Amino acid sequence: MKRITLPLLALVAALAAGTADAACRVEYKAKRDNPLKLDFGTVELPDSACASKEAAAAALKPRLAKQGWTLLAIVSILGGG
Repeated sequence: MKRITLPLLALVAALAAGTADAACRVEYKAKRDNPLKLDFGTVELPDSACASKEAAAAALKPRLAKQGWTLLAIVSILGGG
């Protein structure tokens, strides 16, 4: 019984630590050119980016740009803010 409990507690602690920074989920629309590709996605953002669509866009634009995407719109903020 003790062998199962310790790994289970470690897993729960790791999951809790991983979600501590993410205070909301944001739905967004983005595009990539040559060839044109459109994307509708969701991403977890920290609490500081959950107050408004503008704050979410400011936090998300650089992340998408690193992957070659251009943010078109923040559709909604789910939770937080």
